[in-house]
Amino acid sequence: MFGLSYAKFDSMTYVMQYRNGQLVREGRGLAFFYGTLGSSIAAVPLGSNDLPFIFNETTADYQSISIQGQLTYRITQPKQLAELLDFTVNGSGIYKKNELEKLNQRLVNEAQTATSAFVHSLGLKDSVRSNKAIEAEIVAGLRASAAVALLGIEVLGVNILAVRATPEMERALEAETRERLQQEADQAVYERRNFAVEQERRIKESELNTDIAVEEKRKQIDEKRNETQLQRAANERRLRELQIQADIAVEASRAQLLEQQTANERLAAETQGYVTETTLRPFQSLDWRTLTALQNNPNPRLNIALAFRELAENAAKIGTLNITPDLLDGLLDRDGGPGSAGGPRRNRPADGSDAEAPRRDNPGPNPPKNGRR
Repeated sequence: MFGLSYAKFDSMTYVMQYRNGQLVREGRGLAFFYGTLGSSIAAVPLGSNDLPFIFNETTADYQSISIQGQLTYRITQPKQLAELLDFTVNGSGIYKKNELEKLNQRLVNEAQTATSAFVHSLGLKDSVRSNKAIEAEIVAGLRASAAVALLGIEVLGVNILAVRATPEMERALEAETRERLQQEADQAVYERRNFAVEQERRIKESELNTDIAVEEKRKQIDEKRNETQLQRAANERRLRELQIQADIAVEASRAQLLEQQTANERLAAETQGYVTETTLRPFQSLDWRTLTALQNNPNPRLNIALAFRELAENAAKIGTLNITPDLLDGLLDRDGGPGSAGGPRRNRPADGSDAEAPRRDNPGPNPPKNGRR
């Protein structure tokens, strides 16, 4: 209205306002009022763009291939690009010409030019497997291109999605690949069978080696068992020898002990004999009657026995000897008195005398010479 309008652009658009052929305003994301009668506005997009492409090439073996991919770029010099292409917008912000399509076509042409020489040096098989190499060639070609540099374009990346031959060649390659794969499969089967045979041979060889090792171990075990038995026999023989030597030593010690005991007993007997002889030596010159009297034995039987012995010794001097029954009864004590066979026994002294026997008249150790009573 009245030749005045308002323009507003986003931050990803570089805006340049010209008035009467002179640049009066430029920058990103501008918003301003301007006069529509003498002003012209150019808006260059700054964001990155994805450009899909597909083109055909010929390989070194004269086979056609199609290369399909995507190119990513962004405008780094919008003012420089605006001088080469028309990015003028009308009052509604719509481009008057579709210059982006022209820019994209130039980039595709540059990409194809960068790829052409490389693909012509490759065969069909190598070409369809050279995606990464083609990507590198396109990137290097675009960055080295003077036309791209004049446009103020920065190539961010290239992605090759497919490199394909014609359908007939694809089927031929598939058949060839199929045959090769079949041969590889047959070779794999053969190798698998050969591997199975080899494994079977190794298993049998391993089993034989195991049997040999087992027999060797058995042999070693038998040898070790024989050595153990020999060692045990030697130990048993050594133990028997030691036992015999110990028995001999014991017997020798026992013989020495017996000899020592015999010598001790002989010495004890000699000592006892000497003591007895020394003890009895003073009594050798004494008469037995004196010895009997020295004993002071109160047993009347002993006295009577001594009296009878005295009588017997003097029997040649005795004319008549009368022994009355009373005297015999008194000696034998048949009435059950002390010392009789039928009466009760009493404790007697160790010398055999009757300590409790009643005293009787005893003529003493020296009875009358006539022996009469």
